[in-house]
Amino acid sequence: MEAHSGLNKYLLCGLLVAGSWLLPCLLHLQFFHIPLFPYSYLSSHRRAGPATLPVNLFSAPPAVGDDDTAKSSCEGRRVYMLDLPSRFNLLRDCVDGSPAFEDETSACVLMSNAGLGPVLAPAAGNDSDRVIPDNGWFNTDHHALEVIFHHRMRRYECLTDDPAAATAVYVPYYAGLELNHYSCDTNASVRDAPSAEFLRWLSSRPRWAALGGRDHFMLASKTTWMFRRVPSNDDPKGCGNGFLERAECLNMTVLTIESNIWSRRDMAVPYPTNFHPSSAAEVATWQARARGTRRPWLFAFAGARRPNGTLVLRDRLIDKCVSSPTRCGMLDCRHGHVCRSAEKLMSLFASSRFCLQPRGDSFMRRSSIDAVVAGCIPVFFHEGSTFEKQYRWHEPDNNGGDVDGRRRYSVFIDADDLVGGKVDIEEVLSRYSDEEVAAMREELIKMIPRFVYKDPRVRFDGDMKDGFDIAMDEVMARTRRIRNGEILGWE
Repeated sequence: MEAHSGLNKYLLCGLLVAGSWLLPCLLHLQFFHIPLFPYSYLSSHRRAGPATLPVNLFSAPPAVGDDDTAKSSCEGRRVYMLDLPSRFNLLRDCVDGSPAFEDETSACVLMSNAGLGPVLAPAAGNDSDRVIPDNGWFNTDHHALEVIFHHRMRRYECLTDDPAAATAVYVPYYAGLELNHYSCDTNASVRDAPSAEFLRWLSSRPRWAALGGRDHFMLASKTTWMFRRVPSNDDPKGCGNGFLERAECLNMTVLTIESNIWSRRDMAVPYPTNFHPSSAAEVATWQARARGTRRPWLFAFAGARRPNGTLVLRDRLIDKCVSSPTRCGMLDCRHGHVCRSAEKLMSLFASSRFCLQPRGDSFMRRSSIDAVVAGCIPVFFHEGSTFEKQYRWHEPDNNGGDVDGRRRYSVFIDADDLVGGKVDIEEVLSRYSDEEVAAMREELIKMIPRFVYKDPRVRFDGDMKDGFDIAMDEVMARTRRIRNGEILGWE
């Protein structure tokens, strides 16, 4: 009995000692906002509240691909992720309790859930008319790709913590998010200063010296035009900055969401959509839904006029939609919240055969990627808007070209011909037979995996290459050629 009592005393003392050690550790983790259960039941189910970003986001994660089983598959694919100083972490204030989460337009909310944004609310009751499923869909900002890409890189299977073993170096700098801090009226030197400071820091790193940065790559989630402003005394303001004009960026492989097809210094990758699947089954289910929806509209357009008639083609298309209410479905984006509704946009596009994609402030529109996801055949009016010219890495086998005079998955109508009255949009699209439309739509639906980005927070269930995987394959192939001594341009 005494021996049993003594054993209990020792056990109690041991528990007290362990508890005294464990409690400070837990408090330490909570103080630094490090989630103890980052993929809990709540975070794996649909919820409206945004999730905070990890405070150690800009610290290089532990290598995940250097075990024996990965060595052969990672040969020539290893990536070293730079560890950036905290002053370059533009989301460092996005932690629990931050007042920024009270503003739904703040970067902390828009970039929550690893950049995917707030989860779309599930359907109320039995809403049989709802197009979007209850899983895999988010209110994703169209400029969130930097954050999404960064989180995918943190799970990249061939990360290494040894710079000497790496084929390429990933630079997790958010050039687009940095530019969001300034309006077009801000002095140009003020807009240029932060990215110039970062590039000075980057080019001073030991790894940069090895190849002058030619083995470095990054993603900037704005159009190339926003990073190509050349300062002049006559135009001290204007929009954007000169990030891509600097010598350091000319050496790096930079990905953007739209490139200059006539003078490339970067490669375009698709805009992020609202669909971020966590399994191949989710994708297959959505493809079946896109394939089977009823499409009463011949064509559709989501957009708005511009002041003073600055976009004549867009005005012509809107006029046509207004005059053909039984043939054209339209979302009027004069009130921005309407077109920010993924449900309304997908409902329109999934109910239409063709989706009109005129240029806006630049040639590419996120709407063209939404059209792919919805299985709505995109209609382009400018060469610089086509997937063949912009998304050369992601277009499957570059097969968007003409077949018997018609394109496999898209339609091209010259903007000048339409504005000049030489062609009528309704007449042109009506010439496509049901069989031709079905074949083009099937090509689009097969392209969906290549034009979406997986949920970066979880391990993907199934075998599927998404937009990130394709971009990484191409970046690594390009970097291997550079390391072998080839002088590569972008043509």
